[in-house]
Amino acid sequence: MTSEVNVPVVDSEETRRLRKVRIERTAKWTLPLVVMILSIWLWDRIVVWNEIPHFILPSPSRVWASLVNDWPILWDAALLTGRITLLALVVAVVGGAGLAILFNQSKLVELSFYPYAVILQVTPVVAIAPLIFIYVESKTVGMLLCAWIVAFFPVLSSTTLGLNSVDHNLRDLFRIYGASRWQRLYILQLPSALPYFLGGLKIAGGLSLIGAVVAELVAGTGGVGAGLAFRIQEAGYRLNIARMFAALSLVATMGVFIFAALSLLSHALLHKWHESALKREI
Repeated sequence: MTSEVNVPVVDSEETRRLRKVRIERTAKWTLPLVVMILSIWLWDRIVVWNEIPHFILPSPSRVWASLVNDWPILWDAALLTGRITLLALVVAVVGGAGLAILFNQSKLVELSFYPYAVILQVTPVVAIAPLIFIYVESKTVGMLLCAWIVAFFPVLSSTTLGLNSVDHNLRDLFRIYGASRWQRLYILQLPSALPYFLGGLKIAGGLSLIGAVVAELVAGTGGVGAGLAFRIQEAGYRLNIARMFAALSLVATMGVFIFAALSLLSHALLHKWHESALKREI
């Protein structure tokens, strides 16, 4: 008679790696969701246990009810804020990347104008906004300018850094083979600067939303052309704190959506070739 020997199955390295990847992918979504659920539950319990009035701290159910009941008003406000944010981001990308290329091609231009870009960035937009709305007749254009001022500098500084960070050996190789300035820019510098540009773009996406909200608060637009910032301010004056939280949740959702969309764009452009997006085992 032959006896069968049970040989323990040892997981291969590939199996362990796949299991680790699945766990990480699951945890990436479940852990934040669990934290959010626990936070909302704790928020609700704090309101109930301490019997906090709804005009001081509303319960999550009241905020949800306000979001549903006031949805037409909040949706129109979100469209206005989102439109200003996206327009400011587009202008920031065009202006910031264009200026970065110009600075890279002309050292004289960079030395002349880069300090003023820094001054414009470090000056609080709240201090600049009143002047903008004095001299600009259209409030929409004024809000766009405010949001652009906040958003364009990360694109400018990141792209400038990327264009200047090309490997000097590759620069010398292009020079030896007689490449023109524009060939070096298009073939060598722009691809090398792409990760820097995308990093600045993700920062600029959030800042454009912040700039749009600040601009709305300063402009004080009301009526049909009211954005989310005005709705938050209006709800505060009326002690409608539930609507304040509902509008604030929409602002936060817009910010998360912008960051997620730009992160997806960055991954799509970099995941096949750049070290920052390649997945490697340690």
